[in-house]
Amino acid sequence: MTAEPVDPRRLSSSKPSDVSADFDIEAQMAGAAGMLAAAANVIMQLGNPGVGHGVAESKVDDGNVLLHPWKRLRTTLSYLVVALFGDEATVAAYRKAVNKQHAQVRSGPDSPVKYNAFDVDLQLWVAACLYVGFRDARVLFLGPMDYKTDLDLYRYCHRLGTSLQVPIEAWPTDLEAFEKYWQDGVSKIHYDDVVRDHLMKVVNLRMVPRWMQWGNASVNRFFTIGMLPPEFRTAMRLEWSPKQQRRFDRWIGLFRFVSRLTPTWARNLPIKLQLAEVRFRIRRGWRLV
Repeated sequence: MTAEPVDPRRLSSSKPSDVSADFDIEAQMAGAAGMLAAAANVIMQLGNPGVGHGVAESKVDDGNVLLHPWKRLRTTLSYLVVALFGDEATVAAYRKAVNKQHAQVRSGPDSPVKYNAFDVDLQLWVAACLYVGFRDARVLFLGPMDYKTDLDLYRYCHRLGTSLQVPIEAWPTDLEAFEKYWQDGVSKIHYDDVVRDHLMKVVNLRMVPRWMQWGNASVNRFFTIGMLPPEFRTAMRLEWSPKQQRRFDRWIGLFRFVSRLTPTWARNLPIKLQLAEVRFRIRRGWRLV
């Protein structure tokens, strides 16, 4: 299914009425430790063949992570911050900027998979992956949630999709409905050679200067594979041993200790600075994406 941009009046980026009034999204943020899951989440998103080929075949060079890694990092983080913390005006401005880029992303006659960046189903999958990554990082670095917090976080995170073209009605109604949607999506993930090659370049940091790859590439590869759910790891044909898992668990334990000691305001400071940067760009009329 494909769709053109949806009328923004159909969308909602504010908290739904069924999110508890005392829910604090800032308290759920894992801070810098959450960045360890960034590349793994990209792999998860591209497990949907439409998303995978849409990214790997994209002709929008200035949005290509392999050509402009720092810009891509900035714009991706900006979207997440705007979607979760931005007001309606900021969300609308960022949506408009993203739409201009997405208008250029659609399959050609030779593509093995049909895709369109405005496809609501594809956007829903990306938003679902972002939510799962966010939720898992929260649990991994800050500890388990009670059911109420878990449900509130899930319902709040509809903004990851509705800030673009996903209508609120498309977001599964509760945790149980989402789990069914998620398992169905996971059962369909597939990485052909084109998509896998693109992703392995990201995993191995092929987009940064060679001197930056030394040491950093192996670290990025280790944490990326470790952060992946087993189904995605298997689909990507990535090896992971019990010894690596034990080493991974020790590192995560250290990051968890630091994250729990870090005050909420400090964990959220980078987010507030990122949001301020986006608003500064809007005031200046500078390009957002």
